[in-house]
Amino acid sequence: MSAHNDSSCRPMLTPHLTTLYFMVLTGGLAGVISILFLLVKMNTRSVTTMAVVNLVVVHSVFLLTVPFRLIYLIQQRWTFGLPFCKFVSAMLHIHMYLTFLFYVVILIIRYLMFFKHKDKVEFYRKLHAVAASAGLWLLVIVIVVPLIVSQYGNLKMYNKEQCFNFHKELAETYVQIINYLIVIAVIAVTVILLVFQIFIITSMVRKLRHSLLSHQEFWAQLKNLFFIGVIMICFLPYQLFRIYYLNTVVHSDACNNHVAFYNEIFLSVTAISCFDLLLFVLGGSHWFKQKIIDLWNCLLCR
Repeated sequence: MSAHNDSSCRPMLTPHLTTLYFMVLTGGLAGVISILFLLVKMNTRSVTTMAVVNLVVVHSVFLLTVPFRLIYLIQQRWTFGLPFCKFVSAMLHIHMYLTFLFYVVILIIRYLMFFKHKDKVEFYRKLHAVAASAGLWLLVIVIVVPLIVSQYGNLKMYNKEQCFNFHKELAETYVQIINYLIVIAVIAVTVILLVFQIFIITSMVRKLRHSLLSHQEFWAQLKNLFFIGVIMICFLPYQLFRIYYLNTVVHSDACNNHVAFYNEIFLSVTAISCFDLLLFVLGGSHWFKQKIIDLWNCLLCR
């Protein structure tokens, strides 16, 4: 690859990535610390609580890799070796899909609670909750992570001083098929969740009307809408652009067209999901609820 092509592929051509990852690191750490104070008071047998705990773990592990991205963006040179570069690069993808998975779990549980008219869904014992989480992480650590890291960026030759440039792997047919299937699955699941959420909120508005804001269930559904909002803002744009990106990689040099760079931008936006815990804490505050109530009352007065 020529020097021109190398430079056009580098994600460090813009300072916006540095600012974004710095904000992700700061906001993510603030969210993790804030949610820990709430988790102490929450029911540890609750399936939703355990999903949130696992979400905290996912964000925490990913945030440990963000400083290395910042060092690379500032120094404009990767000095930690190509294997670790592959790991840090893969962690952004692992973080995105695990976060999406836990969102889906939380939303499905909340939907079941709504349709079955239950206040909560719990494990029989705390040990069962711990075992379920341990089993999931054992699956991720023993199978998923080694598989991704061992296969990620191994089909082509790459410069060890330049990181996050593994787009050439996508030229392989089976890699493209896997990516297309993942994109279709994420988009389909997101649409299904959104349809369910719109149906639930619409039915609640028709049933409760003016007393809507006095019901705890409505506030729970607003939190559901928050998770879907994060998916649509942080994850969906990347998945949609991925379709164009995969097609472009096959038919042309992605670097010459700066498509690889734009893909890096969309991918970095997925890291903003680390703000979810902080927003979740703030959204549950009395001040936030009061502002929503004031806004609703204002709309009804018109």
